[in-house]
Amino acid sequence: MKKIVARRVLVADDEENLRLVLKTLLKKHGYEVETAESAEHALEGLGAFDPDFVIADVRMPGMSGIELCRELGARGSEAVVIVMSAYGSVELALEAMKAGAYDYISKPFKQDEVLLALRKAEEREQLRRENRRLKEELRQRESFGRMLGRSGAMQKLFRTVEKVAAHPTTVLVQGESGTGKELVARALHDGSKRAKGPFVAVNCGAIPEALLESELFGHKRGAFTDAHSDKKGLFTEADGGTLFLDELGELPLMLQVKLLRVLQEGTLRPLGATKDVRVDVRVVSATVRDMEHEVAEGRFREDLYYRLNVLTLVVPPLRERSEDVPLLVEHFVARNNTRLGTDVRGVTPEARRLLMSYGWPGNVRELENVIERAMVLTGGDRLDAEDLPDRLNQPFDARRLVVDTDELSIKKMQRFMERTLIARALEKTGGNRTQASKLLEISHRALLYKIKDYGLK
Repeated sequence: MKKIVARRVLVADDEENLRLVLKTLLKKHGYEVETAESAEHALEGLGAFDPDFVIADVRMPGMSGIELCRELGARGSEAVVIVMSAYGSVELALEAMKAGAYDYISKPFKQDEVLLALRKAEEREQLRRENRRLKEELRQRESFGRMLGRSGAMQKLFRTVEKVAAHPTTVLVQGESGTGKELVARALHDGSKRAKGPFVAVNCGAIPEALLESELFGHKRGAFTDAHSDKKGLFTEADGGTLFLDELGELPLMLQVKLLRVLQEGTLRPLGATKDVRVDVRVVSATVRDMEHEVAEGRFREDLYYRLNVLTLVVPPLRERSEDVPLLVEHFVARNNTRLGTDVRGVTPEARRLLMSYGWPGNVRELENVIERAMVLTGGDRLDAEDLPDRLNQPFDARRLVVDTDELSIKKMQRFMERTLIARALEKTGGNRTQASKLLEISHRALLYKIKDYGLK
């Protein structure tokens, strides 16, 4: 049989007779009661007794009942406070409520008044607990791993990731830059039987092509100049776990052959080695490129593409799930408050309007950076429109990137938009390709390839 825990009440009053009357009354109705002759004594016994309710006189020697309310709030106590006084007035009642009291009783009082006040307080606490439970359930539904989203698109993605994680299937994650493709890969790893194994992430576009093979597959001492010792490759480091290959489309054709062999046979040969090494790695890859177009153009092996693309997960861009923006803003504000030591409590309605209406071409990563910047610059406890970058006043409109044409091919128009953005970035940076690649959020090598592909100068 489940044990019923008695509701605990702490009575603080300087009148001994009143303390005795209340203790007798409340015990008779099933409450566990402790008394204190002053607010100071009540605070001393607070930790050991941990009351659910505090009934305190407003006027006591030393600290008043209202000051006790404030101190309980400052200490983070969840006890519900009911104050009482023989000097009843509307002003005093309002002051008590502002200090955090739930109810106010005038002396002398009838026994039923005290019991009714406690009963109402209990009902309120039950509703608060229920609300907290529902909010926690909602928060759990709005998150999966390190991903956040209440939109239908993200909820569908969460459900799919949960199903796929348990299987060793290779997965291709597609989505625009900044949407959180690595978070999807981590969720797949954390939800799998490999969760206790390593998760290793590598950006194929961030490593010089000459070093990429050594980074992925390792090398033996003396395999090439400066190879002064044996080196484990990332595949070996990920043995028993998951290897996340970001910017898969940057992988040179020569390495695509070796990657295919690892996937098919579960073995690799480090540079300079004479024997194969067996590895057990689940590969999750990601790309912003149209891989079917890359295959058609001969830049990516068709057999490797189908090997990696057993199952595709698409992360939707932020502009297609604007209902997730407030949730993400709340998350970034809370995280940055801890990291930056700030005390921002939210955003103003005008700032919220701008955040919701902006198109977020840089997706979640751009939103994260905007919130951090605003929190550093703001002078208040809520982010206002003036704290946000000027570009948020110019909502993203993809139609501006489309010329007046009858063309309806998504692939062709995607290439047109990509070429337009690259040309604009090069113009803005005066032809500085390194700076342009940072603005475009792609690797320098990817930019060079695209400049050649699109015939840009």
